Amino acid sequence: MSQPTVSTATGDVPVSALGRTLMHEHIFVTSPEVQQNWPDYPEQWDEDTQIAEAVQRLAALEAEGFDTLVDLTVIGLGRYVPRVVRVAEQSNINIVVATGAYVLSELPVYFHYRGPGTAAGGPDRLAEFFIRDITEGITGTGVRAAVLKCVTDEAGLTKDVDRVLRSVAHAHRETGAPITTHTHSGLRRGLDQQKVFKEEGVDLDRVVIGHSGDTDDFDYLEELADAGSYLGMDRFGLNTVPFDKRVEIVAEMCRRGYAGRMVLSHDTSCFSDMSDPVRRREMNPQWRWTHIPQDVVPALLDRGVSQGQIDVMLIENPARIFANQGGY
Repeated sequence: MSQPTVSTATGDVPVSALGRTLMHEHIFVTSPEVQQNWPDYPEQWDEDTQIAEAVQRLAALEAEGFDTLVDLTVIGLGRYVPRVVRVAEQSNINIVVATGAYVLSELPVYFHYRGPGTAAGGPDRLAEFFIRDITEGITGTGVRAAVLKCVTDEAGLTKDVDRVLRSVAHAHRETGAPITTHTHSGLRRGLDQQKVFKEEGVDLDRVVIGHSGDTDDFDYLEELADAGSYLGMDRFGLNTVPFDKRVEIVAEMCRRGYAGRMVLSHDTSCFSDMSDPVRRREMNPQWRWTHIPQDVVPALLDRGVSQGQIDVMLIENPARIFANQGGY
């Protein structure tokens, strides 16, 4: 039997070669329409400068013993895979790219006014595009997406958000690519996502409920994990939740026997114009890709989490997620 592989920005690699993996990150988060119309905007995007910085940051991550980064930048966050390929070609880190849509409330007008449930009707172009990204490749690059991304935030299951989740579920059932999400954990949005996915016949064992580490509602976290999903403890370095609390949430879930249901990450980027970069750095000085190996892992060990449990969260669980392949 052939060994399962996963597509990356520089080609397919064996799942066994993924190694230590950050499961929820971004290389570049950009606003293309703003850049195109007001190129002198305050964030001052410069392609070559930002690519060089990304390569440098990936080298620092490699030096800490990491092998793979999952880039969950999708439509709505300025995904442009040719740029990511330029970074990947200068790095030894595997970069896994995603398809899907970052929609907090309403879809972009192209999708909002066409497709199932709209006045114009027609086929589900979202699922069509997602499937094409996974099976054929993205933007003429030949790079195939290996994971699907969707969002349920404060607005909840609006008509368009619900539609994206169901399109992602359709694409997942067709291709077998795992699903990972953005949630508002304080409002327990992961349960909304699981409900929709279950209605669409999704095996919840193939879903990562993102940003679960933003809450210490352990009943909620256990309910998500007991239903089969992995928990994305994936915002280390973001000070919306203090460092010690983020660490303790993971440590407590390990004590409760859930190391096999968690993955770790930061949800940070090399460049983002989602918020003011200077203010973001001042407020979150540790929000960097090396924060987990340098700070989080030692803190978890101090709280009684074993090295074996850390390896499960950083190595074994990501490999298991990507090894569970095939549509159904």
